[in-house]
Amino acid sequence: MTPAFDSLETPSLLLDAEKLERNCRAMRERLGSHGVALRPHVKTAKNVEVAQRALDAQAGPITVSTLREAEYFFDHGFRDILYAVGIVPGKVARVARLVRRGARIATIVDSVEAARGLARASAAEGVRIPALVEIDSDGHRAGIRPGDARLFEVAAALGDSLEGVMTHAGDSYNCASVEAIAEVAARERSAVVDCAAALRARGLPSPVVSVGSTPTARFGRSFEGVSEVRVGVYVFHDLVMAGLAVCAVEDIALSVLCSVIGHQREKHWLLTDAGWMALSRDRGTARQKVDQGYGVVCDAAGRPLDDLVVADANQEHGIVARRDGGPIDFARFPVGSRLRILPNHACATAAQHAEYQLLREGRPAEVWERFNGW
Repeated sequence: MTPAFDSLETPSLLLDAEKLERNCRAMRERLGSHGVALRPHVKTAKNVEVAQRALDAQAGPITVSTLREAEYFFDHGFRDILYAVGIVPGKVARVARLVRRGARIATIVDSVEAARGLARASAAEGVRIPALVEIDSDGHRAGIRPGDARLFEVAAALGDSLEGVMTHAGDSYNCASVEAIAEVAARERSAVVDCAAALRARGLPSPVVSVGSTPTARFGRSFEGVSEVRVGVYVFHDLVMAGLAVCAVEDIALSVLCSVIGHQREKHWLLTDAGWMALSRDRGTARQKVDQGYGVVCDAAGRPLDDLVVADANQEHGIVARRDGGPIDFARFPVGSRLRILPNHACATAAQHAEYQLLREGRPAEVWERFNGW
């Protein structure tokens, strides 16, 4: 057992401060070199200290996925917030309460129905709630396809709430090469830039042209015409990002500390107390060239071990095995010894925990709270 971790219960969520700060600095420098604003997505961290390090400031523009996030970050000094999930009338009163408290919170819509619902509900609340039209730049999820005349119908329905366009290039997570990610990034940029130009040609405002995904932010060649980039998982990175060559495994700042609780010698398994309740069920690397199971197994210092992965996971049990199913030197992993698991998807793994054990120089330094809920 590593003495530095003797005081920690397992499973615990560990966050390496030096890697976090390096990842944040690298993204600020990259986007700064292209002259485009950073609007970090705080859904990954759900923590004020991480958001402040992402911006290198006490507050600034952020993106959220839940109104719980909007409320938490407003309470911690953040005033410029984009709620980047389609708004529905039933949530407008909650947004309006933040607006009346001094927040500038923008919303997104991708249909005439949603735009009209926002207009009616915000009028009933007596507040103006700005909105962006969501553009589908890659067929990944929601939004209006470039060239679709519904763009103008939605813009008209928003009236003076219209502030521009946004997109999320989620298909970048499915790419098999850096070149393919760069091509997705080019389509992402052109989709929103062209839609913004089409709105302006009709005399409609589009000051905000917003894009966002960590892979396209990393490998996009141009951000011309874009006003801001929304990125989130880059603050921690994870095995999916490593599989896309967005980062190296050594850049992953997040891990789960666990204990060895048993041996299944005939099956060549170690059992740990970090099952899917600690790691999540995310299997995002299964579609990549290297399937990392439920996570890469490291020693207590964070160094990957002997090609070990979490091969399977029950609710509170992690099953550790070699990739090839071969034998394990059980003497190296006595019951009670500590291991660390690198996550497939940092957002999903972090969501299983209520706090980060912040590490500095490899040792626990302080505890940072995080939250869940909507």
